Parts: sequence; structure tokens; C-alpha cells
Amino acid sequence: MANLNSKNDSMQVSRTLYRDASIGKLLLDLGKITPEDAERILRLQKTEGLHFGVAAQRLGMVTEADIHQALSLQFDYPYLQANQGAFSKDLVAAYQPFSRQVEALRALRSQLILRWFNEGNKSLAIVSASEGDGCSTLAANLAVVFSQLGEQTLLVDANLRNPTQHKIFNLSERRGLSDILVGRADSAVMTKIDSFVDLTVLGAGTVPPNPQELLSRSIFTDFINQATTHYDIVIVDTAPANNTSDAQAVAGRCGGALLVSKLNETRIAELENIRDQLMVSGVTIVGAVVNDF
Repeated sequence: MANLNSKNDSMQVSRTLYRDASIGKLLLDLGKITPEDAERILRLQKTEGLHFGVAAQRLGMVTEADIHQALSLQFDYPYLQANQGAFSKDLVAAYQPFSRQVEALRALRSQLILRWFNEGNKSLAIVSASEGDGCSTLAANLAVVFSQLGEQTLLVDANLRNPTQHKIFNLSERRGLSDILVGRADSAVMTKIDSFVDLTVLGAGTVPPNPQELLSRSIFTDFINQATTHYDIVIVDTAPANNTSDAQAVAGRCGGALLVSKLNETRIAELENIRDQLMVSGVTIVGAVVNDF
């Protein structure tokens, strides 16, 4: 995982620049106003003693949402407006940061910090019973809310059968975890998500013919160990646990698992079976989530 320290240094510089920037400069950088607009706003601001943002809104040059976005950069809480970015709209933590769903995600984040990450653990597998339970969507949104907290966060797509994270984050890099595990790639294939200062995503990569064997190799253990030395939080998405033992192999390397069920769809017996299998393998069940994404 070469050059991660230099990347982190540059990210810290960017965050300091955002915090120190004025609302006016941030609105300019975001493309919300032009230099000519700024001149008009400054004149009104000086004449009537207004804050820059208030003056800009009074002139009809920006919306309240634009001001909130600029403030989010100043306070290290990046999120996106509906027409920004090319990410999946399922990434509600990015596009709907003040919604009921995201409030629930933040509450879950707090519980995970208290129950798992504050105990010295850094990696967590997200495990569901079946396809369609929302495991990948929850993993993606959890990674975003942890990054919004200022935690250096790595999201790993370890679903080597039907991966999703490259679609959610619109990754152009098609190599990923599987390619690293067979020695065909290195940490350069990790994608820093610039819209979120502290978020990096590693896609699943080339879909292999032997996913369970790859995830059971010591090199995957080594990968997780290295990741946890460079990141504060490592969230690992997994394949559905009903039909394969992939998730069990991943959770065993992470040490802990968050179980995900789909509201009104997942059967309790399925979750209990997965829970028992993971616990036999020595995995800590950190919690269970009923997902309504």
C-alpha cells in the first residue's frame, strides 16, 4: 500500500484550505457564482452590512442549499446536491444528509463506534442472507457517514460474485480486490472519492472463478491487516451468506460482522443460521440492522 501517507497529507491540506476559505471563495470554487457576481454581492454586503451568503441569496444568485453546501465544506461535512456527481441515488448519505434514513445511519454509526471501533477494532464485515437485502447499499452509506465524521475510511467490495460498489460510486478503475489477491494489481487501484475527503473505495475487480478460495487465502488476511494500519475504518461488503461461505471467510478476517436484513422479507431463521455459523468461526456479531433502503 505505497504512498498512502502522502495521499493523506494532501487530503489534510485540502481540508485545512476548505476550513479557512470564506463562503464567497467556496461559492466561487463550487461554480455557484462568477467573479462578477461576487463583486455585486460584496457591494450589497458592504452597503447593508449583511453576511456574504445572505447578500448572495437576496440578489437571487444562490439558494439556501448552495449556502448549506459551502458551510458543509467549512465544517468538514461534505455532501452533494441532487444534480452533482455521478453516484447512485441510493447513496442517500451523500444526497439526502438530513433525511430520516441518514439520521438512522448516523445513529448506527454511533452504536458501531461504541460497540466495536472504540474497542481497538478497525474492520467490519457487512453480511446479509440474500441478494436484495440491501447489504451493499448499507455498506456504501455507512462508509460515507464514517468519512463525514473525519475518519479515514476504506470501503472494500469483497462480493466477488456479483459486485456492486463500482456501480454505486461509478468507478472507472475496473481492477480491484480480486486482482490484488492474485498479484495483478496493488493499492494504486484504490479510488479516492474526491467528493468525500476521507473516503477511498476498492472495487471487487475482475470476477474470478474461485472467489471463496481467494478470500480464504492468507494474502486476504494480510490485505486486511495492512488496510487497518493505514485507515481508521475499513468497511467490507460481502456476498449473500445463504448460498456461499464467502461472507464467513471475510468476516473471519475482519473479526466482526454487522448482520443486515430486509424489512418484511428476510426470514428470522435465515439470520439465526448465519449468526450461528459466524459465531462458530469466532466472529463477533456487532449488531443487526433491519434495512428499509
